[in-house]
Amino acid sequence: MRELYKSKAFVWTLLILFLLIWFYMLGARTLVPTDEGRYAEMAREMVATHDWITPRLNAIKYFEKPPLQTWMNAITFELFGLGEWQARLWTGLSALFGIALVAYTGRRVFNERVGFYAPVVLASSLFWAAMGHINTLDMGLAGMMTLSICALLLAQRTDANRAEQRNWMLLCWAGMALAVLSKGLIGIVLPGAVLVLYTLFSRDWGIWKRLHLIKGLILFFVITVPWFLLVSMRNPEFAQFFFIHEHFQRFTTKIHSRTGPWYYFIPILLLGILPWLGVFAQSLWGALREDRSGAGNFTSLSEGRFQPRKMLLIWSVFIFVFFSISDSKLPSYILPIFPTLALLIACHLESSSSKALVWSASLLAIPCAISLAFIPRVPLLARDAYSLPLVSAHVPWIYAAAITAFIGAVLAIRLARRERDLAVVTLAAGAFIAGQLLMLGHEPQGRYSAGVNHVPAIEAELTPDTPIFLVGLYEQALPFYLQRTMTLVRHADEMEFGLKQEPQLWIPTVDAFVKRWEADHHAGIKDIAIIDPSIYADLAQQGVPMRVIGQDPRRVIVANDPTTPLFDKKKTAP
Repeated sequence: MRELYKSKAFVWTLLILFLLIWFYMLGARTLVPTDEGRYAEMAREMVATHDWITPRLNAIKYFEKPPLQTWMNAITFELFGLGEWQARLWTGLSALFGIALVAYTGRRVFNERVGFYAPVVLASSLFWAAMGHINTLDMGLAGMMTLSICALLLAQRTDANRAEQRNWMLLCWAGMALAVLSKGLIGIVLPGAVLVLYTLFSRDWGIWKRLHLIKGLILFFVITVPWFLLVSMRNPEFAQFFFIHEHFQRFTTKIHSRTGPWYYFIPILLLGILPWLGVFAQSLWGALREDRSGAGNFTSLSEGRFQPRKMLLIWSVFIFVFFSISDSKLPSYILPIFPTLALLIACHLESSSSKALVWSASLLAIPCAISLAFIPRVPLLARDAYSLPLVSAHVPWIYAAAITAFIGAVLAIRLARRERDLAVVTLAAGAFIAGQLLMLGHEPQGRYSAGVNHVPAIEAELTPDTPIFLVGLYEQALPFYLQRTMTLVRHADEMEFGLKQEPQLWIPTVDAFVKRWEADHHAGIKDIAIIDPSIYADLAQQGVPMRVIGQDPRRVIVANDPTTPLFDKKKTAP
């Protein structure tokens, strides 16, 4: 059996091909609501206003999250201009950073083959590869938390000298600080809880002597405190909203209406870990069994019995359970466990027989083969006649993805006994390419969700001073593509807190909007509005002067035509 992980030519060829696909895909699709448009627009506004302290969305104070990702996106826009790949660059680099970290950690803490398998497993895991191409905070958080756990493992490994132990632990503290700046206190609370649980289960009390607590805490506060202090000085209302509302209430109440059953994350995890589902449970059990027997343990500088796989297991299980019992749930919350699972799966693949790899490939090949019979029914999922051709356009891409994954799985089965390294790569490549094909095929639906097909018609009506109103809805992507903020009407959405601080930035009722709209009409001022279809029907019945310039089931886009007389009710009714 060839040891391909030792072949520099093979590894570099594989890496270059992977990076070409990875970076191409960052700009291959429209920014899809909600997260992608929101965080791109926040960064665009940061660049436009030159205010790097107070985050804003649609010109309204937005304190739901810390600013690290907004800063990184804004820097990218400053360097490379506005665009889809620029908006996703930080997310893509964060995911690549996690892949690189598990490669290095697997090699240094375990062995070279684990260091080869771990990044292959993580890069091909459906959920990690997909979320690495979506502009959302959770991948940035996952990247920084991966730095924390990997740096901890590297600091505690048996061959680390005192200087290495200190430096890696300082990187661990820096990772937690950057995680806090990515998404809040969970960046330190979750790693801290994992450490406590690890200590209790492993009885490695000496690890607390090896954390460099004083130096680490100083570094942590040096990184985190400046922004929290500055934003609080400029915005006295920040602390209560951020620390109480966005942390305590988010996880203990249903205030954000992001609820789900206790098993919410189970199907996400099982699908997201593909194509490695066949070795998933065995990897967890193997970590527990080996650590109980002492296998894989080693003595640290201060004679503590550090158990790296047990640490990885506790990290994965605790974070999964933590978010499962939380009253706030979104699919991407469990992203931080995928790097640790990749290391555990890599350890299992390295030590198991070829049967484990065959079983994992079979669990991918069989569903792909069965799915071919059901793919023609995908258009039945369309909600209405408008979206039917958009969903239908996805069908060829789903076929291509299923066939690609099936071929990769079958080749992996054939290669598993004699060419294990090549079989792992083949299975991973098939799954990775299939996932990217599925994302590419979603583009027509993504453009519809974002509303970007209406951008040319809107831009044809705009002048630099033309106000745009959002009536009964909020468009997450259009502000970025049109490069301007809009005035909310009636629908405060997630900007409710910011609007309480600056109520002059919105119009709270539709009646007040109509008065403004008609007054501008009489005064010869051009207005544009993007309106919820049900509200548009009511306004048309009232005789409000409107000319439709774009329409789909999600929105109606109108202008007020100030150069024409006010229409009467009969003329404006549809």
